[in-house]
Amino acid sequence: MDLPVNTFKRAILAGQQQIGFWNSMVSNTATEILAGSGFDWLLLDAEHAPNDVPAILGQLQSMMENPTHPILRVPENDPIVIKRYLDIGVQSFLIPMVETVEQARAVVAATRFPPDGIRGFAGASRASRFGRVQNYHHRAHEEICLLVQIETRLGLDNLEAIAAVPGIDGLFIGPGDLSSDYGYLGDQGNPFIVELIEKTIGRILAAGNRAGILTGDETLARRYMAAGCVFTAVGIDTGTLARTTEAIARKYKS
Repeated sequence: MDLPVNTFKRAILAGQQQIGFWNSMVSNTATEILAGSGFDWLLLDAEHAPNDVPAILGQLQSMMENPTHPILRVPENDPIVIKRYLDIGVQSFLIPMVETVEQARAVVAATRFPPDGIRGFAGASRASRFGRVQNYHHRAHEEICLLVQIETRLGLDNLEAIAAVPGIDGLFIGPGDLSSDYGYLGDQGNPFIVELIEKTIGRILAAGNRAGILTGDETLARRYMAAGCVFTAVGIDTGTLARTTEAIARKYKS
């Protein structure tokens, strides 16, 4: 059996726009529905959603018949946490709050077996299809995709150095925390923040890396894509469900 191909990684390295959606409902059924909706990638959130390893495993399994690629946002940049998700077959990661070169290097090391990193050895994990993938431990890194979140002033200060770390495949701009750090809490559409994000996308591209973002605002999404954003999430499941059902309720109760 061959190593599963990371279609998302190959697409962004080739500069092909990948449209994604945020999945935070911790529901295999919701994940299966979203995975069949036609998005290129689906973000499974374990940072701001009550997900854990068994729940994520079920969601990965519910996506298997669809080509949509799963990306996991871990709760923290911790090698033990990352190792557990690696072992259940996660190939693409979004790592929150990466602010320094040292933190970026630690992310890479957590996903590589020695001598290139510190990932612990497991002989027959789901990642290796229970030992069926030939030479898994020598080749796993080829299909691992690492995206780090730049969402603070310190992260912006170190952006070019982080982008240059070998093994970092993309830099994801976190507009919520970034706007908060600049004193615009909850105001992600503020002209200052929008301009800052556009400049940041330009810096990421100039550094030879790839930029990503999440926004439910179609105008901003298209604006950031035009600026060079190559992996773009355009909505969140919980918000979409809440706003849609509110509109239905108002229609019949007004």
